[in-house]
Amino acid sequence: MKRAVKTRTKAQGQIRIIAGRWRGRKLPVLDLQGLRPTTDRNKETLFNWLAPYVAERCCLDAFAGSGGLGLEALSRHATRVDFIEQDKGAVRMLRENTRRLELTPEQAQVHQGEMLNTLSRLSGPFSLVFLDPPFNKGLLQQAVNALEQSEKLTEDALIYLEMEKGTQLAVPAQWQLLKHKQSGQVDYRLYQSGVQGKADA
Repeated sequence: MKRAVKTRTKAQGQIRIIAGRWRGRKLPVLDLQGLRPTTDRNKETLFNWLAPYVAERCCLDAFAGSGGLGLEALSRHATRVDFIEQDKGAVRMLRENTRRLELTPEQAQVHQGEMLNTLSRLSGPFSLVFLDPPFNKGLLQQAVNALEQSEKLTEDALIYLEMEKGTQLAVPAQWQLLKHKQSGQVDYRLYQSGVQGKADA
């Protein structure tokens, strides 16, 4: 009887972890249509905003793609990240990368499926959320609405949104805008649910 051969997903690119316990580590990613990893420059800006707040957070990387944001959070000592990704190839690669980093199931779980359907199955609560959906598909407003209705956010949760410049977006009244930056055609925002605390510049 032949043994099944365990194959790895073929990589066509890479991401780099900027800081933390895996600083400088490069990980393979797939080159997929619509997969748009956050650039190192923009990721560095985001995590400068988040620097005092990442450790010990339970995170949701809701449109994970390469998983770059969630893996960066884990490198900076987040307690746990739940990754949601629809593309099966990207899911396989992300699972392989969690094994490369020797992450346990308690630290990282990769869920294959649409964000809107998968969120309801996750336990939460989440104190740091990354919403970085594919552009030009109208997914961000749906994701914001689903996240708010899910009641899976802690009272002082931080929510990062990445969208096309000029996107019309309605966020819950209790979300406070902490940071806002535009770079090229991309708009970056960091909110905090509720009114407790505020991230410093």
